[in-house]
This record gives sequence, structure tokens and C-alpha cells, in this order.
Amino acid sequence: MNPLLAVPNVSEGRDHPGVVAIAAAFTSGGGVRLLDVHRDADHHRAVVTLAGGPGELAQALMRGTAEALQRIDIGDGRDRSRETLAPGERPRFGQHPHVGAVDVVPVVHLTAAQRGAACAEALVAAEEIGALGVPVFLYGELAGSRTRAELRRGGIKALAARMLAGELRPDFGPSAPHPTGGAALVGARPPLVAFNLELAPPATVEDARRIAALIREGGEHGLPGVRAIGVALQRGPQVSLNIERPTEVPLRTVVSAVRAHAAVARAELVGLAPAAALEGFPADVPLPGFDPVRHLIENALKL
Repeated sequence: MNPLLAVPNVSEGRDHPGVVAIAAAFTSGGGVRLLDVHRDADHHRAVVTLAGGPGELAQALMRGTAEALQRIDIGDGRDRSRETLAPGERPRFGQHPHVGAVDVVPVVHLTAAQRGAACAEALVAAEEIGALGVPVFLYGELAGSRTRAELRRGGIKALAARMLAGELRPDFGPSAPHPTGGAALVGARPPLVAFNLELAPPATVEDARRIAALIREGGEHGLPGVRAIGVALQRGPQVSLNIERPTEVPLRTVVSAVRAHAAVARAELVGLAPAAALEGFPADVPLPGFDPVRHLIENALKL
């Protein structure tokens, strides 16, 4: 039977030894494989990809979250997702929206037959993380299709206010955010692709935000299942995307949609992707660091 995957997003991308320690904690109990760690200083985020069986991943996610709580304090003002930057200046707070030290915790099923096992494992993980004193909110099909964006809107301060007002109640854990670890969002889903496109000069961050609004689902030229934001990074403007239906909307389609509005300097794959998502990827778009042996799910799992 194929293993399940888990892809916890950790709100630390600049402390390399800290990220290494957190990644090691996820696998410290054995039985779970560490497939990839993608660390991004500008987004101030690390994306960890794990593989394991039912009954193993939930415990691994709890162990990694416990380590992250010892090392990450999101109560230091990092919930601001936008800043005014001088040319070449790195965002102090990080550009990726988040509400927790371990922010998003998806359990991923590779086949329809695994869906029930993934949902069950996600619920166990949510209970274990809640027991650490972190409020856990379910999202996606475990929560009537409630989205991460709905829960992250306004950052941890806004989430805390909504909890205090009784507008939001966590599915597991305490009724107030962890003082340094915030909250965690837990779900179960099929594979998605996290993907970034850096725009070439003379594009600006305003161009990146305009393009993101145009091509995300619901936009004027929206692609189904595509979530997108425009951000300012040290190298230049970037369109940061999640492609939730990567076999229906492969990366070549996303690149083409962005290129209709601006030139693309380079691309970045965050974590792993199904092989079908990379089929026909344009040869003239650099994809630094991409290794098909490590970064295609089928190859990493030897399926």
C-alpha cells in the first residue's frame, strides 16, 4: 500500500540549525521518512515533506510541533504579511501568511482509496497537537470546505480576536492561541503543488499582485483550483501559488497564464509534486534546485 504524506509548514525560514532540528524531530520516533525540507528566508517558512503509514504520521507531527514550539515565537510581530521595502531589502516579517509556529498541517492521500485513512490520521494529529496547548482548526473537506485563507485573514491577532469574540471555536485544543505558537490548521487532501514564479524586470510587486488576482480561481482569467498572491522579495516581485488540481492545471498552464501579463525570470517548486504536474514544463524557464529523483512524488517514493 502507498504511504500517506504529510507536509507541515513551519514558520521559520532563517534559522537553519533550528529548521534542521525541527525536521529531525518529525522523524525522531522512527517509521516516518523525511523526503524533503524546503527553507525560504524571504517567506520565513520551511516546508517539510514526510512519508509514513497510518498511526505513524500523527505521532510524528506531534513531535515536530513540540520541537517547533520550543524554537519559534510568532508573537514577535511576524504576523504582518506586507511591508514597505527599500530596493533589495529582505522582508523582516516574512511574506507568507501564517497563524502558527507549525501553521498548516495537511495529511496527503495519493489515491482515492487512501482518503479515509488520511482523514482519520489528520484527526488524530489534530487531537495530538491540541494536547500540546495549541488550538487546532480543521480546514478543507474535514471542515465543510473552510479554507486556510479564511482562517489566516489578518494573521494571528485577527484570529485571536475572533476566538475571543466567540466567532471561531477551535476543533481541538484550548480556546485561546498558544502564547508563542499561535494556532495550527489541519486538513486532509490530495497532492497540491506549491509553486513560485519570479517576474523579470521591470515588473513591480504591484504587477505581481495584479497578475495573482487575475489568474487565481475567481479572477478575470482565473484557473480552477489556483490560489495566488503577489509578494515583494529581495530579488524582485514574485507570484506565489498553490495549484490544488495539478493534474488538471499543470505548471506549464500556470506559467503561460502569468507570461500573458509579464516576463518570467525563474520558477521555484516548493516541496514535491506529482510527475503529471511537470509534464511539458517550458524549457526556457529556469527551475533552480529541481531534482526529478527527489522532487517528483512517484520517484521519491519509488512507486
